[in-house]
Amino acid sequence: MCQISAVVERDGAQETVMEAVTSLEVVENGVVLSTFFEEPKIISDVVIEKIDFLGGAVVLKPAPNGSGA
Repeated sequence: MCQISAVVERDGAQETVMEAVTSLEVVENGVVLSTFFEEPKIISDVVIEKIDFLGGAVVLKPAPNGSGA
């Protein structure tokens, strides 16, 4: 099974916010990340920048004007 990490990129630096992500849902103010054994985590005011399937990463970036949608 592929392991996907979610990272937030700010000012050229990447911060891992969750590893072994099993689900990502786009919501009005950001995204909701889930794993098998942890509670879902809401990451506010971000948008998806790219998904690297081969590298196993979802890269998020701050939403323009603080709007997640």
